[in-house]
Amino acid sequence: EPPLLQRGGINMQSGRFDKVNRRSFLKASVAGCTSMLAPALSMAQSDDGFFELTAEKGRARLYGKDGGLSDLWLYNGRLPGPDIRVTRGQRVRVRFINKLDEPTSVHWHGIRIDNAMDGVAGLTQPAVKPGERFDYDFVVPDAGTYWYHAHTMSWNQVPRGLAAPLIVEENEPTFDPALDITMMLNDWRLDDNGVLETGSFGARHDFSHAGRLGNWLTINGASMPQIPLQQGRWHRLRLINSSASRVLDIAPSRFGARVMALDGQSFDAPRDIAGTVRLSPAQRMDLVMRPEETGDIAFETMTGKPFTFATFKVGAATATERSLSMPPANTLPEPDLETARILPLDMAGGAMGGMRGMMTGRTEDDLRKMMQDGLFWAFNGKAGMEETPMFTAARGETIVLESRNDTAFAHAIHLHGHHFRVLERNGEKLENPDWRDTFTTEPDETVKIAFVADNPGKWLIHCHMLGHAASGMMSWFEVG
Repeated sequence: EPPLLQRGGINMQSGRFDKVNRRSFLKASVAGCTSMLAPALSMAQSDDGFFELTAEKGRARLYGKDGGLSDLWLYNGRLPGPDIRVTRGQRVRVRFINKLDEPTSVHWHGIRIDNAMDGVAGLTQPAVKPGERFDYDFVVPDAGTYWYHAHTMSWNQVPRGLAAPLIVEENEPTFDPALDITMMLNDWRLDDNGVLETGSFGARHDFSHAGRLGNWLTINGASMPQIPLQQGRWHRLRLINSSASRVLDIAPSRFGARVMALDGQSFDAPRDIAGTVRLSPAQRMDLVMRPEETGDIAFETMTGKPFTFATFKVGAATATERSLSMPPANTLPEPDLETARILPLDMAGGAMGGMRGMMTGRTEDDLRKMMQDGLFWAFNGKAGMEETPMFTAARGETIVLESRNDTAFAHAIHLHGHHFRVLERNGEKLENPDWRDTFTTEPDETVKIAFVADNPGKWLIHCHMLGHAASGMMSWFEVG
Protein backbone atom coordinates (compact mmCIF):
# COMPACT_ATOMS: atom_id res chain seq x y z
CA GLU A 1 0.00 0.00 0.00
CA PRO A 2 1.24 3.53 -0.67
CA PRO A 3 1.99 5.62 2.42
CA LEU A 4 -0.83 7.89 3.51
CA LEU A 5 1.32 10.22 5.59
CA GLN A 6 0.82 13.69 4.13
CA ARG A 7 2.33 17.10 4.76
CA GLY A 8 0.72 19.08 7.54
CA GLY A 9 0.91 16.38 10.21
CA ILE A 10 -1.91 14.12 9.05
CA ASN A 11 -1.28 10.40 9.60
CA MET A 12 -4.63 8.92 8.75
CA GLN A 13 -6.08 5.49 9.22
CA SER A 14 -9.65 4.50 9.96
CA GLY A 15 -11.83 1.74 11.33
CA ARG A 16 -14.61 -0.23 9.69
CA PHE A 17 -17.84 1.53 8.72
CA ASP A 18 -20.86 -0.72 8.31
CA LYS A 19 -23.21 2.04 7.16
CA VAL A 20 -22.38 5.27 5.36
CA ASN A 21 -24.15 7.64 7.73
CA ARG A 22 -23.47 10.19 10.44
CA ARG A 23 -23.80 7.72 13.31
CA SER A 24 -21.20 5.34 11.92
CA PHE A 25 -18.85 8.25 11.31
CA LEU A 26 -19.14 9.33 14.93
CA LYS A 27 -18.52 5.78 16.15
CA ALA A 28 -15.45 5.35 13.96
CA SER A 29 -12.15 4.80 15.70
CA VAL A 30 -9.19 6.57 14.15
CA ALA A 31 -5.52 6.12 14.98
CA GLY A 32 -3.56 8.98 16.51
CA CYS A 33 -1.71 11.56 14.44
CA THR A 34 1.93 12.46 14.23
CA SER A 35 3.47 15.65 12.93
CA MET A 36 5.73 15.69 9.91
CA LEU A 37 6.73 18.11 7.18
CA ALA A 38 7.35 16.69 3.72
CA PRO A 39 10.08 18.38 1.70
CA ALA A 40 9.17 20.72 -1.12
CA LEU A 41 8.94 18.79 -4.38
CA SER A 42 9.03 15.45 -2.58
CA MET A 43 10.16 13.45 -5.61
CA ALA A 44 13.42 11.91 -6.77
CA GLN A 45 15.66 14.44 -8.51
CA SER A 46 17.69 13.47 -11.57
CA ASP A 47 21.20 14.66 -12.32
CA ASP A 48 19.97 17.40 -14.65
CA GLY A 49 17.75 19.01 -12.00
CA PHE A 50 14.40 17.52 -12.98
CA PHE A 51 12.16 15.89 -10.41
CA GLU A 52 10.66 12.61 -11.55
CA LEU A 53 6.90 12.13 -11.47
CA THR A 54 5.67 8.68 -12.50
CA ALA A 55 2.11 7.63 -13.33
CA GLU A 56 1.77 3.98 -12.37
CA LYS A 57 -0.67 1.42 -11.09
CA GLY A 58 -1.02 0.99 -7.34
CA ARG A 59 -3.39 -0.06 -4.59
CA ALA A 60 -4.82 1.62 -1.52
CA ARG A 61 -7.68 1.28 0.94
CA LEU A 62 -10.33 3.94 0.49
CA TYR A 63 -12.87 2.64 3.03
CA GLY A 64 -10.80 2.31 6.17
CA LYS A 65 -8.44 -0.44 7.21
CA ASP A 66 -11.12 -3.14 6.89
CA GLY A 67 -12.17 -2.13 3.39
CA GLY A 68 -10.73 -3.93 0.41
CA LEU A 69 -7.74 -2.76 -1.60
CA SER A 70 -8.71 -0.69 -4.63
CA ASP A 71 -6.80 -0.82 -7.89
CA LEU A 72 -5.78 2.80 -8.53
CA TRP A 73 -3.61 4.86 -10.83
CA LEU A 74 -1.18 6.94 -8.80
CA TYR A 75 1.61 9.47 -9.06
CA ASN A 76 4.79 8.04 -7.50
CA GLY A 77 2.72 5.35 -5.79
CA ARG A 78 0.99 7.84 -3.50
CA LEU A 79 -2.61 8.88 -2.88
CA PRO A 80 -2.85 11.75 -3.50
CA GLY A 81 0.37 12.23 -5.47
CA PRO A 82 3.42 14.06 -4.14
CA ASP A 83 2.66 17.40 -2.54
CA ILE A 84 4.60 19.87 -4.71
CA ARG A 85 5.44 23.01 -2.72
CA VAL A 86 7.38 25.81 -4.34
CA THR A 87 7.83 29.56 -3.89
CA ARG A 88 6.33 32.23 -6.10
CA GLY A 89 8.65 32.94 -9.03
CA GLN A 90 10.39 29.57 -8.71
CA ARG A 91 11.14 27.41 -11.74
CA VAL A 92 9.49 24.00 -11.69
CA ARG A 93 11.13 21.19 -13.67
CA VAL A 94 9.27 17.88 -13.66
CA ARG A 95 10.15 14.84 -15.76
CA PHE A 96 6.90 12.97 -16.20
CA ILE A 97 7.14 9.21 -16.87
CA ASN A 98 4.14 7.18 -18.00
CA LYS A 99 4.09 3.59 -16.72
CA LEU A 100 0.39 3.11 -17.37
CA ASP A 101 -1.10 1.07 -20.19
CA GLU A 102 -2.69 4.10 -21.87
CA PRO A 103 -1.57 7.62 -22.85
CA THR A 104 -1.81 10.43 -20.33
CA SER A 105 -0.56 13.96 -19.58
CA VAL A 106 -0.35 16.37 -16.62
CA HIS A 107 -2.26 19.64 -16.30
CA TRP A 108 -1.12 22.23 -13.74
CA HIS A 109 -4.50 23.56 -12.73
CA GLY A 110 -4.85 27.28 -12.03
CA ILE A 111 -1.28 28.23 -12.91
CA ARG A 112 -0.87 31.00 -15.50
CA ILE A 113 1.57 28.81 -17.28
CA ASP A 114 3.35 28.89 -20.63
CA ASN A 115 0.95 27.32 -23.14
CA ALA A 116 3.31 24.52 -24.20
CA MET A 117 3.40 23.29 -20.58
CA ASP A 118 -0.37 23.29 -19.95
CA GLY A 119 -0.66 19.52 -20.40
CA VAL A 120 -3.78 19.26 -22.56
CA ALA A 121 -3.25 16.29 -24.86
CA GLY A 122 -4.22 17.06 -28.43
CA LEU A 123 -4.17 20.83 -27.95
CA THR A 124 -0.92 21.89 -26.29
CA GLN A 125 1.09 18.65 -26.50
CA PRO A 126 0.82 15.07 -27.72
CA ALA A 127 -0.34 12.60 -25.10
CA VAL A 128 2.53 10.82 -23.37
CA LYS A 129 2.36 7.23 -24.57
CA PRO A 130 2.99 4.22 -22.31
CA GLY A 131 6.71 3.92 -21.59
CA GLU A 132 7.43 7.46 -22.75
CA ARG A 133 8.20 10.68 -20.86
CA PHE A 134 7.68 14.43 -21.13
CA ASP A 135 9.59 17.27 -19.47
CA TYR A 136 7.49 20.03 -17.91
CA ASP A 137 9.50 23.20 -17.30
CA PHE A 138 7.79 26.40 -16.16
CA VAL A 139 7.83 29.28 -13.68
CA VAL A 140 5.03 29.80 -11.16
CA PRO A 141 3.99 33.48 -11.22
CA ASP A 142 1.35 33.47 -8.48
CA ALA A 143 1.24 32.28 -4.89
CA GLY A 144 -1.74 30.23 -3.78
CA THR A 145 -3.42 26.83 -3.62
CA TYR A 146 -3.45 24.91 -6.90
CA TRP A 147 -3.29 21.28 -7.98
CA TYR A 148 -2.21 19.01 -10.81
CA HIS A 149 -4.02 16.13 -12.45
CA ALA A 150 -4.27 13.96 -15.53
CA HIS A 151 -5.65 15.69 -18.62
CA THR A 152 -6.03 12.81 -21.07
CA MET A 153 -9.36 11.00 -20.71
CA SER A 154 -9.69 12.88 -17.42
CA TRP A 155 -13.11 11.31 -16.71
CA ASN A 156 -11.32 7.97 -16.40
CA GLN A 157 -7.91 8.88 -15.02
CA VAL A 158 -8.59 11.50 -12.34
CA PRO A 159 -11.18 9.47 -10.37
CA ARG A 160 -8.74 6.56 -10.36
CA GLY A 161 -6.27 8.68 -8.36
CA LEU A 162 -4.16 10.81 -10.72
CA ALA A 163 -4.28 14.10 -8.82
CA ALA A 164 -2.21 15.94 -6.20
CA PRO A 165 -1.73 19.37 -4.57
CA LEU A 166 0.47 22.10 -6.01
CA ILE A 167 1.14 24.76 -3.37
CA VAL A 168 2.90 27.99 -4.31
CA GLU A 169 4.04 29.75 -1.16
CA GLU A 170 4.52 33.47 -0.73
CA ASN A 171 8.11 34.72 -0.78
CA GLU A 172 7.68 35.42 2.94
CA PRO A 173 5.25 32.82 4.36
CA THR A 174 2.58 34.32 6.61
CA PHE A 175 1.72 31.10 8.49
CA ASP A 176 3.83 28.68 10.47
CA PRO A 177 4.55 25.72 8.14
CA ALA A 178 3.25 23.29 10.78
CA LEU A 179 -0.09 25.14 10.76
CA ASP A 180 -0.44 25.34 6.97
CA ILE A 181 -2.55 22.27 6.19
CA THR A 182 -3.55 20.94 2.77
CA MET A 183 -6.82 18.98 2.59
CA MET A 184 -7.52 17.27 -0.72
CA LEU A 185 -11.21 16.35 -0.75
CA ASN A 186 -12.52 13.56 -2.96
CA ASP A 187 -15.50 11.29 -3.33
CA TRP A 188 -15.30 7.74 -4.60
CA ARG A 189 -17.82 5.27 -5.93
CA LEU A 190 -17.23 2.11 -3.89
CA ASP A 191 -18.84 -1.31 -4.05
CA ASP A 192 -20.15 -3.32 -1.09
CA ASN A 193 -16.60 -4.34 -0.19
CA GLY A 194 -15.37 -0.76 -0.01
CA VAL A 195 -13.46 -1.17 -3.29
CA LEU A 196 -13.43 1.33 -6.15
CA GLU A 197 -16.19 0.42 -8.59
CA THR A 198 -14.69 0.59 -12.09
CA GLY A 199 -17.36 -1.01 -14.28
CA SER A 200 -19.35 2.24 -14.51
CA PHE A 201 -16.52 4.46 -15.77
CA GLY A 202 -17.83 6.18 -18.88
CA ALA A 203 -21.48 5.33 -18.12
CA ARG A 204 -23.78 7.35 -20.35
CA HIS A 205 -26.21 7.90 -17.49
CA ASP A 206 -23.47 9.65 -15.53
CA PHE A 207 -22.34 11.70 -18.52
CA SER A 208 -25.86 12.90 -19.30
CA HIS A 209 -26.85 13.64 -15.69
CA ALA A 210 -24.84 15.14 -12.81
CA GLY A 211 -21.65 13.22 -13.60
CA ARG A 212 -19.89 10.40 -11.77
CA LEU A 213 -20.93 10.83 -8.13
CA GLY A 214 -19.37 8.72 -5.41
CA ASN A 215 -20.76 7.32 -2.16
CA TRP A 216 -17.71 7.79 0.06
CA LEU A 217 -15.61 10.80 0.98
CA THR A 218 -11.90 10.95 1.80
CA ILE A 219 -9.38 13.62 2.73
CA ASN A 220 -5.85 13.13 1.43
CA GLY A 221 -6.85 9.64 0.41
CA ALA A 222 -8.06 8.47 3.82
CA SER A 223 -11.53 8.12 5.30
CA MET A 224 -12.60 9.89 8.48
CA PRO A 225 -9.20 11.34 9.38
CA GLN A 226 -8.30 13.15 12.56
CA ILE A 227 -6.54 16.40 11.72
CA PRO A 228 -4.43 17.91 14.52
CA LEU A 229 -4.79 21.63 15.24
CA GLN A 230 -3.24 23.76 18.00
CA GLN A 231 -5.15 25.77 20.55
CA GLY A 232 -4.83 29.55 20.22
CA ARG A 233 -2.83 29.46 16.97
CA TRP A 234 -3.76 30.68 13.50
CA HIS A 235 -4.07 27.90 10.91
CA ARG A 236 -4.38 28.01 7.16
CA LEU A 237 -6.55 25.21 5.75
CA ARG A 238 -6.17 24.70 1.99
CA LEU A 239 -9.21 22.84 0.66
CA ILE A 240 -9.01 21.31 -2.84
CA ASN A 241 -12.01 19.56 -4.38
CA SER A 242 -10.47 16.92 -6.65
CA SER A 243 -13.74 15.01 -7.18
CA ALA A 244 -14.83 14.05 -10.67
CA SER A 245 -18.27 15.65 -10.26
CA ARG A 246 -19.20 16.10 -6.60
CA VAL A 247 -20.05 19.63 -5.42
CA LEU A 248 -19.27 20.05 -1.71
CA ASP A 249 -21.09 22.67 0.34
CA ILE A 250 -18.88 23.88 3.19
CA ALA A 251 -20.09 26.05 6.10
CA PRO A 252 -16.90 27.57 7.58
CA SER A 253 -18.72 29.30 10.45
CA ARG A 254 -19.85 25.94 11.86
CA PHE A 255 -16.25 25.15 12.82
CA GLY A 256 -15.02 28.67 13.51
CA ALA A 257 -13.27 29.38 10.20
CA ARG A 258 -13.28 32.32 7.81
CA VAL A 259 -12.57 32.36 4.08
CA MET A 260 -9.28 34.02 3.08
CA ALA A 261 -8.82 32.95 -0.56
CA LEU A 262 -10.62 31.31 -3.49
CA ASP A 263 -8.90 29.45 -6.33
CA GLY A 264 -5.52 30.57 -4.99
CA GLN A 265 -6.30 34.30 -4.93
CA SER A 266 -6.14 35.94 -1.48
CA PHE A 267 -8.62 38.50 -0.18
CA ASP A 268 -7.67 41.77 1.48
CA ALA A 269 -9.10 40.41 4.75
CA PRO A 270 -10.76 37.17 5.90
CA ARG A 271 -14.52 36.97 5.41
CA ASP A 272 -17.17 35.63 7.75
CA ILE A 273 -19.62 33.53 5.74
CA ALA A 274 -23.00 33.04 7.38
CA GLY A 275 -24.15 30.22 5.10
CA THR A 276 -22.33 27.79 2.85
CA VAL A 277 -19.69 28.10 0.15
CA ARG A 278 -20.06 25.85 -2.88
CA LEU A 279 -16.79 24.08 -3.57
CA SER A 280 -17.23 22.57 -7.02
CA PRO A 281 -14.83 20.13 -8.67
CA ALA A 282 -11.43 21.80 -9.30
CA GLN A 283 -12.18 24.76 -7.02
CA ARG A 284 -10.06 25.63 -3.99
CA MET A 285 -10.86 27.51 -0.81
CA ASP A 286 -8.37 28.68 1.80
CA LEU A 287 -9.67 29.10 5.35
CA VAL A 288 -8.17 30.76 8.38
CA MET A 289 -8.98 29.28 11.78
CA ARG A 290 -7.88 29.88 15.40
CA PRO A 291 -9.46 27.33 17.76
CA GLU A 292 -9.77 28.68 21.28
CA GLU A 293 -10.50 25.44 23.14
CA THR A 294 -9.02 21.96 23.04
CA GLY A 295 -11.24 19.10 21.95
CA ASP A 296 -12.94 17.81 18.79
CA ILE A 297 -14.48 19.88 15.98
CA ALA A 298 -16.48 18.27 13.18
CA PHE A 299 -15.60 18.99 9.55
CA GLU A 300 -18.73 18.52 7.47
CA THR A 301 -20.23 18.77 4.05
CA MET A 302 -23.59 20.51 4.10
CA THR A 303 -24.90 18.99 0.86
CA GLY A 304 -28.23 17.61 1.99
CA LYS A 305 -27.97 16.94 5.72
CA PRO A 306 -24.74 17.84 7.60
CA PHE A 307 -22.34 14.94 7.09
CA THR A 308 -19.12 14.68 9.10
CA PHE A 309 -16.16 13.21 7.22
CA ALA A 310 -13.22 14.41 9.35
CA THR A 311 -12.51 15.62 12.86
CA PHE A 312 -10.22 18.44 13.89
CA LYS A 313 -8.38 17.39 17.06
CA VAL A 314 -7.39 20.57 18.90
CA GLY A 315 -4.49 20.06 21.28
CA ALA A 316 -2.06 22.21 23.22
CA ALA A 317 -0.01 24.71 21.24
CA THR A 318 3.59 23.96 20.36
CA ALA A 319 4.13 26.49 17.56
CA THR A 320 5.18 30.05 18.33
CA GLU A 321 2.24 32.43 18.53
CA ARG A 322 1.84 34.76 15.54
CA SER A 323 -0.66 37.48 14.81
CA LEU A 324 -2.93 37.00 11.80
CA SER A 325 -1.35 38.40 8.66
CA MET A 326 -2.85 38.12 5.19
CA PRO A 327 -0.56 37.18 2.29
CA PRO A 328 -0.16 39.86 -0.38
CA ALA A 329 -2.48 39.58 -3.37
CA ASN A 330 -1.11 38.36 -6.68
CA THR A 331 -0.73 40.94 -9.43
CA LEU A 332 -3.34 39.96 -12.01
CA PRO A 333 -4.25 42.05 -15.08
CA GLU A 334 -7.41 44.05 -14.36
CA PRO A 335 -10.14 43.78 -17.04
CA ASP A 336 -11.03 47.01 -18.85
CA LEU A 337 -14.81 46.79 -19.02
CA GLU A 338 -15.09 49.96 -21.12
CA THR A 339 -13.29 48.34 -24.06
CA ALA A 340 -14.29 44.73 -23.43
CA ARG A 341 -15.61 42.43 -26.14
CA ILE A 342 -18.74 40.65 -24.95
CA LEU A 343 -19.24 37.04 -26.02
CA PRO A 344 -21.89 34.42 -25.19
CA LEU A 345 -21.33 31.11 -23.42
CA ASP A 346 -24.61 29.24 -23.71
CA MET A 347 -24.80 25.80 -22.11
CA ALA A 348 -27.32 23.27 -23.35
CA GLY A 349 -27.96 19.55 -23.27
CA GLY A 350 -28.11 16.76 -20.76
CA ALA A 351 -30.98 14.71 -19.43
CA MET A 352 -34.18 16.02 -17.83
CA GLY A 353 -35.27 17.76 -21.03
CA GLY A 354 -31.98 19.56 -21.65
CA MET A 355 -31.39 18.00 -25.05
CA ARG A 356 -34.29 20.06 -26.44
CA GLY A 357 -32.07 23.11 -26.10
CA MET A 358 -29.75 21.61 -28.75
CA MET A 359 -32.44 21.38 -31.44
CA THR A 360 -31.54 24.61 -33.26
CA GLY A 361 -30.17 23.63 -36.64
CA ARG A 362 -30.53 19.92 -35.85
CA THR A 363 -33.08 17.22 -36.55
CA GLU A 364 -34.26 14.47 -34.23
CA ASP A 365 -32.01 12.10 -36.15
CA ASP A 366 -29.05 14.44 -35.54
CA LEU A 367 -29.69 14.41 -31.80
CA ARG A 368 -30.12 10.64 -31.78
CA LYS A 369 -26.80 10.24 -33.59
CA MET A 370 -25.07 12.61 -31.14
CA MET A 371 -26.34 10.63 -28.17
CA GLN A 372 -25.20 7.39 -29.79
CA ASP A 373 -21.77 8.98 -30.12
CA GLY A 374 -21.83 9.96 -26.44
CA LEU A 375 -22.36 13.70 -27.01
CA PHE A 376 -24.92 15.14 -24.58
CA TRP A 377 -23.77 18.73 -24.00
CA ALA A 378 -22.90 21.83 -26.00
CA PHE A 379 -21.34 25.27 -25.71
CA ASN A 380 -23.00 27.80 -28.03
CA GLY A 381 -24.70 24.97 -29.87
CA LYS A 382 -21.49 23.07 -30.60
CA ALA A 383 -20.75 19.74 -28.93
CA GLY A 384 -17.12 18.94 -28.22
CA MET A 385 -13.82 20.15 -29.63
CA GLU A 386 -13.77 21.55 -33.15
CA GLU A 387 -10.94 22.61 -35.43
CA THR A 388 -11.80 26.30 -35.05
CA PRO A 389 -11.73 28.06 -31.67
CA MET A 390 -14.77 29.37 -29.83
CA PHE A 391 -13.15 32.80 -30.17
CA THR A 392 -9.82 34.42 -30.87
CA ALA A 393 -8.56 37.31 -28.77
CA ALA A 394 -5.78 39.82 -29.34
CA ARG A 395 -3.15 39.69 -26.64
CA GLY A 396 -4.15 42.10 -23.87
CA GLU A 397 -7.80 42.28 -24.96
CA THR A 398 -10.49 42.18 -22.28
CA ILE A 399 -13.09 39.47 -22.84
CA VAL A 400 -16.45 39.32 -21.08
CA LEU A 401 -18.23 35.98 -21.21
CA GLU A 402 -21.96 36.10 -20.55
CA SER A 403 -22.89 32.54 -19.65
CA ARG A 404 -26.33 31.02 -19.44
CA ASN A 405 -27.05 27.58 -18.02
CA ASP A 406 -30.02 26.20 -19.96
CA THR A 407 -29.58 22.71 -18.49
CA ALA A 408 -31.03 20.90 -15.48
CA PHE A 409 -27.66 20.50 -13.77
CA ALA A 410 -24.90 22.56 -12.17
CA HIS A 411 -21.61 23.01 -14.02
CA ALA A 412 -18.11 24.09 -12.97
CA ILE A 413 -16.61 26.03 -15.88
CA HIS A 414 -12.81 26.24 -15.98
CA LEU A 415 -10.65 28.51 -18.16
CA HIS A 416 -7.07 27.40 -18.69
CA GLY A 417 -4.16 29.82 -18.48
CA HIS A 418 -6.11 32.76 -17.04
CA HIS A 419 -7.93 34.06 -13.99
CA PHE A 420 -11.15 36.04 -14.29
CA ARG A 421 -13.39 38.19 -12.16
CA VAL A 422 -16.94 36.98 -11.51
CA LEU A 423 -18.94 40.18 -12.07
CA GLU A 424 -22.64 39.28 -12.01
CA ARG A 425 -25.10 36.51 -11.26
CA ASN A 426 -28.59 36.68 -12.74
CA GLY A 427 -28.01 40.29 -13.74
CA GLU A 428 -27.01 41.47 -10.26
CA LYS A 429 -23.53 42.84 -9.67
CA LEU A 430 -21.62 41.02 -6.96
CA GLU A 431 -20.40 42.82 -3.88
CA ASN A 432 -17.13 40.91 -4.19
CA PRO A 433 -16.18 40.30 -7.85
CA ASP A 434 -13.62 37.68 -6.82
CA TRP A 435 -10.87 36.25 -8.96
CA ARG A 436 -11.47 32.64 -9.98
CA ASP A 437 -10.26 30.12 -12.54
CA THR A 438 -13.40 27.96 -12.19
CA PHE A 439 -16.94 29.23 -11.62
CA THR A 440 -20.07 27.34 -10.67
CA THR A 441 -23.33 27.92 -12.48
CA GLU A 442 -26.69 26.56 -11.37
CA PRO A 443 -29.59 25.57 -13.65
CA ASP A 444 -31.25 28.58 -15.34
CA GLU A 445 -28.56 30.88 -13.96
CA THR A 446 -26.66 33.56 -15.85
CA VAL A 447 -23.09 34.43 -14.82
CA LYS A 448 -20.90 37.18 -16.25
CA ILE A 449 -17.11 36.93 -16.01
CA ALA A 450 -14.29 39.14 -17.33
CA PHE A 451 -10.60 38.50 -17.96
CA VAL A 452 -7.64 39.90 -19.83
CA ALA A 453 -6.48 37.53 -22.56
CA ASP A 454 -2.79 38.16 -21.94
CA ASN A 455 -1.40 34.62 -22.13
CA PRO A 456 -0.64 33.62 -25.76
CA GLY A 457 -1.64 30.21 -27.02
CA LYS A 458 -4.51 27.75 -27.38
CA TRP A 459 -6.46 27.41 -24.15
CA LEU A 460 -9.15 24.98 -23.10
CA ILE A 461 -12.51 26.03 -21.66
CA HIS A 462 -14.62 23.20 -20.26
CA CYS A 463 -16.89 21.93 -17.54
CA HIS A 464 -14.92 20.31 -14.72
CA MET A 465 -17.64 17.77 -14.13
CA LEU A 466 -15.30 15.56 -16.09
CA GLY A 467 -17.95 13.41 -17.74
CA HIS A 468 -19.69 16.55 -19.02
CA ALA A 469 -16.45 17.69 -20.65
CA ALA A 470 -15.93 14.30 -22.26
CA SER A 471 -19.47 14.30 -23.68
CA GLY A 472 -19.45 17.71 -25.33
CA MET A 473 -18.99 20.54 -22.82
CA MET A 474 -15.48 21.42 -23.95
CA SER A 475 -14.04 23.93 -26.40
CA TRP A 476 -11.00 26.17 -26.78
CA PHE A 477 -10.01 29.76 -27.44
CA GLU A 478 -6.86 31.29 -28.83
CA VAL A 479 -4.86 34.30 -27.65
CA GLY A 480 -2.68 35.87 -30.33
